[in-house]
Amino acid sequence: MIRSVNRISALGVALLLTGCVLKQQQPAPVEQAPQPQPQPQQPVQPQPVPQPVPVPSEGVPTPPKLKTLNWDATVQPLVAQMLGAANANPGSVLLVDRVKNSTNGALQSEKATGSIQNALNNNGKFTLVTDAQVNQAKQSLGLSPEDSLNSRSKAIGLARILNAQYVLYSTAQGDVKSPTLQMQLMLVQTGEIIWSGHGVAQN
Repeated sequence: MIRSVNRISALGVALLLTGCVLKQQQPAPVEQAPQPQPQPQQPVQPQPVPQPVPVPSEGVPTPPKLKTLNWDATVQPLVAQMLGAANANPGSVLLVDRVKNSTNGALQSEKATGSIQNALNNNGKFTLVTDAQVNQAKQSLGLSPEDSLNSRSKAIGLARILNAQYVLYSTAQGDVKSPTLQMQLMLVQTGEIIWSGHGVAQN
């Protein structure tokens, strides 16, 4: 009896120890992390396609067009008035001074001067000083052929060197798009203005 009791006791102790070991070996319950809630899908906005930016051309800018004036139509009536009014001896030498630009812009003074000279060709009253003679006289004064005298006194001084009896001094004034041409015929000897006329330039 005592042996059987001891066996039962030993068996109980063994079971008890085994139970403890089993309890210790059971894994602790793992807490599950909360699952992330699915976010609602935002609609994808289409990205705008960038348009190509036009590249400015590197060309030379176009210069503004000069307004063309009809100088022939402008000067002919003025020259006709001058020839009718001037009491000059036939064959008198006339210096046509280059037209002075007193407008508010760039003026084709050479064209205007050329039109005056053309209107005076074969006029029967004046002999014109040639461009070659004028350029030679300017060089003798230390001036370039393109130099515009731009004053009555200088024009008279040049006429005296050229042995001219008369000077036709002209000035373009006002708006360059529609200038007024003022013309004055002067005696070289005295500087007296013996005729004056003006007219608006024709387009």
